[in-house]
Amino acid sequence: MSNRADGPRAALFGCAGPILEAQERDFFRTADPLGFILFQRNCRNPDQTRRLVADLRASVGRDDAPVLIDQEGGRVARLKPPHWRAAPPAARIAALANPATPERLAAAARAARMNAQLIGAELADLGITVDCAPVLDVPQPGAHDIIGDRAYGSDPQIIASLGRAVCDGLLDAGVLPILKHMPGHGRAAADSHFDRPIVATARAELERTDFVPFRALADMPWAMTAHIVYSAIDARAPATVSASVIAEIIRGSIGFGGFLVSDDLSMQALGDDLGARTRASIAAGCDAVLHCNGKMAEMEAVAAAAPGLALPAQARLARGEALRRRRRSAVDVGATVAAFDQLLATA
Repeated sequence: MSNRADGPRAALFGCAGPILEAQERDFFRTADPLGFILFQRNCRNPDQTRRLVADLRASVGRDDAPVLIDQEGGRVARLKPPHWRAAPPAARIAALANPATPERLAAAARAARMNAQLIGAELADLGITVDCAPVLDVPQPGAHDIIGDRAYGSDPQIIASLGRAVCDGLLDAGVLPILKHMPGHGRAAADSHFDRPIVATARAELERTDFVPFRALADMPWAMTAHIVYSAIDARAPATVSASVIAEIIRGSIGFGGFLVSDDLSMQALGDDLGARTRASIAAGCDAVLHCNGKMAEMEAVAAAAPGLALPAQARLARGEALRRRRRSAVDVGATVAAFDQLLATA
């Protein structure tokens, strides 16, 4: 029996600018992607962004179509002042846990949750339902600084604890978190936006370090793959297009049971053309692919190769949406800002 069903296409797309153009609207209506992702180029002010989010959903005729954004804080923030808060990078919050006494660990976790509540409240106000955060990568000496201060320190257990707090804070605001970059980007010596990183570390060491935060949060609803070759597991293919990594590590050793989306297919780590990247990602076990730059010809190539969302993927997606609706509560923004700022100031 096939596990495929008619439904949205297993792809999420960006768009070119702050207004949905007629060509984009027509394309999305025909292609029927699962959802969308926003970038700084799309977000000029709150009213405009709300209109764009509504127009994107209207183009596919689904009020619940996921709309994603990368709003980590620090240098990875698509929403910026003066309209939105400047959230600190993960490393600033992780510094609250140094030295790692129980009291300081608890303070860091409170700060991580409050910061995520504030981010989530801003996203929910715009109609954005998924945040590509937290970063659970464990940075290692000599690695490329693409992760750097985006990580919650370098201790896998502390990263897991603070990552859990971030997930809880986003869910408090009615926003789904995405764990990234599974199964770990912290050892990469190259930036996968431009090159193909190869991690030659033994699997046993990866199990003891890199995989730990992801395993601790394997109950979360969404995760994003890493475009990295883990040669001890699959010497030929990056995780995104590796059935071995996804089945043995992400679904197996880590035990992740949620919705798995690729990192951006337009990044250079994958090689091949976009159609081949799309087919390989889905065949390897990704539930959906992500394409971010909004270039029409590229989106058409991805759409031509992406199948309808598989039934198991639809079930995972539905579980996440049910969790988002169940967990959402009102965030007292003023009180939370004051408490968060006080924590940072007194640390």
